[in-house]
Amino acid sequence: MTAITAQATASRTYPSLRAAWIPMTALCLAFFVEMVDNTLLSIALPTIGRDLGGGTTALQWVTGAYSLTFGGLLLTAGSLADRLGRRRVLLVGLALFGTLSLLVAAVSSTGELIALRAGLGIAAAAMAPITNSLVFRLFDDQVLRMRAMTVMIAVGVSGFILGPLLGGTALAHVRWEWLLLVNAPIALAAGIGVWLGVAADRRDDLTEDRLDLPGAAASIATIGLACLSLTSGVERGWTSIVTVLVVVGAVASGATFVWWERRAAAPMLDLTIFRDGTVRGAVIAQAGTSIAMASVLFGLILHFQYAYGWSPVRAGLANLPLIATMLLATPLAERLAASIGHRRACLVGAACLAGSLAGLSWGVDHGYASIAVAMVVMTIGLRLVMTICAVALVEAMPANRTSMGTALNDTAQEVGTSIGTALLGTLLAVLVTTRLPDGAWSPALVASFFQGERIAYAVLAVVVGVVAGLGAMTLTDARTTEAPAEG
Repeated sequence: MTAITAQATASRTYPSLRAAWIPMTALCLAFFVEMVDNTLLSIALPTIGRDLGGGTTALQWVTGAYSLTFGGLLLTAGSLADRLGRRRVLLVGLALFGTLSLLVAAVSSTGELIALRAGLGIAAAAMAPITNSLVFRLFDDQVLRMRAMTVMIAVGVSGFILGPLLGGTALAHVRWEWLLLVNAPIALAAGIGVWLGVAADRRDDLTEDRLDLPGAAASIATIGLACLSLTSGVERGWTSIVTVLVVVGAVASGATFVWWERRAAAPMLDLTIFRDGTVRGAVIAQAGTSIAMASVLFGLILHFQYAYGWSPVRAGLANLPLIATMLLATPLAERLAASIGHRRACLVGAACLAGSLAGLSWGVDHGYASIAVAMVVMTIGLRLVMTICAVALVEAMPANRTSMGTALNDTAQEVGTSIGTALLGTLLAVLVTTRLPDGAWSPALVASFFQGERIAYAVLAVVVGVVAGLGAMTLTDARTTEAPAEG
């Protein structure tokens, strides 16, 4: 370890991003591997089905099991980290993630793979809110925190988008098991970096409250059932018995969670924090960004691979404008936040999101160039809203609740992702057909699909504009804020 790194680790903070390269690289690796795992196996599902003999429903659960355990446990993991130690919980999560990834070599059925994916989702939930929370511990300076958060978000979104491309490219050369086996050395490298570069947890930075087990159970049930209800609505129909029962369960669990948290002596999530406009607005706006991103990614996968007939690799490469803009627009968020404040900057971002969806509504049958322009505008909006809201949300939380702040941020995005996918899927089912064929599409189906996309993206433009805009309106005009006190 270099002298400056050793000094920074001992003093808990770093003077620059370059000085923090060891922990920043480690945290980025952890965030990337857990985000890429959301979509990595999607491209390999046909191959997995042939190898393990799984049916369509089983294959859907290969990806769904990860998403449900991941989304359902985010708040609980954040609560645990604020009590047991953020660095400690992250290291446990990385160790579990790497170990479980190795077990894929022993998988011989889809049931075993589903169980393994559920376990990986649990491990990922222990990593997600803490990676972003620890970024704030690395720096005292607000500008450095903003820059570090932009890097983390770029890495995370890139992992989510690159999953199908990396998976499709790898499958041309190796067996599908390697898509998970590679997680083990990445998790090991990330763990070493966190161990060396992130200071150990101090008792003064953690909460002494006991873990709220009933609240944790109710939150897991609420979020898990809510996400499952959206998936079930698209797959089975919104009036099916299964969907109705899951929705009722989600509502009942949510009501139980609110009732208990209002009465608990040490609630897992203090609901009074939502009286703060910054917390409330940031959560709402983050959900809006994920509705936009998930719906577009889901729709464009169908658009490129089926309507255009492109290969998975070419379809993955078509998403590169998203990643390139995410990287190139890095200075924009902090400049706008510094010049016009959080609220106005997020309103600009919300306008970009709504405008890009409106542009897609026009551009889906005007060629790839029109779609690429809309993708660039959308990514600028994502970069503005996601970065500013993530920073504002954590800054608004008490110093001993920063992991819960990032868990709220991640939960809002996970729920928004489910809503966006379900909303677009439902609109296409109503406007085009309830089941799109996997093979080559006829010209009539392509024309019908384009018409459905035009209407769906126009509806989404309104939904996202309202959600993200309302969230942005409750933020403050802060340009810079004081770092929260520690200790």
